[in-house]
Amino acid sequence: MNHSSSFRGRFVAAAVLIAALVAPASRAFAAVVVRAPGEQPVIEVTAQDVAASNKKIAMAYSALLSMWTNDFKQIGDRFEAPRIARYRGAAYTPCGRIGPNNAEYCPQSNAIYYDEVFVAGMAKSAASSLGTDGDMTAVGIIAHEMGHAVAIQLGHESRNSYENESTADCLAGAFAQQAQHDGDLEKGDLDEAFYGMSLAGDPTLRPTGNERLDARLQSRLAKQSHGTREQRMQNFRDGLDGGAKACLSEFSRLS
Repeated sequence: MNHSSSFRGRFVAAAVLIAALVAPASRAFAAVVVRAPGEQPVIEVTAQDVAASNKKIAMAYSALLSMWTNDFKQIGDRFEAPRIARYRGAAYTPCGRIGPNNAEYCPQSNAIYYDEVFVAGMAKSAASSLGTDGDMTAVGIIAHEMGHAVAIQLGHESRNSYENESTADCLAGAFAQQAQHDGDLEKGDLDEAFYGMSLAGDPTLRPTGNERLDARLQSRLAKQSHGTREQRMQNFRDGLDGGAKACLSEFSRLS
């Protein structure tokens, strides 16, 4: 997006497959990262990368608040702006502990938490793979979590994880549409957004040979599903093409 800073130090983050592992009882909505051996190389993240990523996220955060505040106003509602908080390693929230390589919206505190090293690493992974600056991959993570805030404030909170996550992906796409309309997208930004979604599909579970364990793992994944990579990319595309009204019926009156 149209938007770097520096201090010393180095951090290491894995550019990895994102798996959806949300603790159902926590009422938290998250994207958790796990390492898939051989899937992606390790990406080295510097302090400068983290600072630049945080700066761009702050700018995107302002644009997200502006968009959703305006859209809520148009439907006669009021958007309660979530605060945003970055952390490293782990954080303790009213929704419970949030681990490393993660981003989460916690409704109890109306806050979006994100591991700043992980998010910077995702942007750098996109940059390495696509030959761009990668920033929209990082922004997409925050836009997805903001999507959870939007949906929950309008009363959309399902026991079905996929329903929640597909709506948030769609609303992230709606933000990308608005950014495109406002002229805020750079060449390659949409490729970066879809790159992030392509990494974020549910993992394919390999059989362990233990039928009971395999069944338990499949059941857990089904309860915590974010969707396959194809589904996530399509849900984002739905919002990108159709705007917020393609994601939630409340926005059907928006032009």
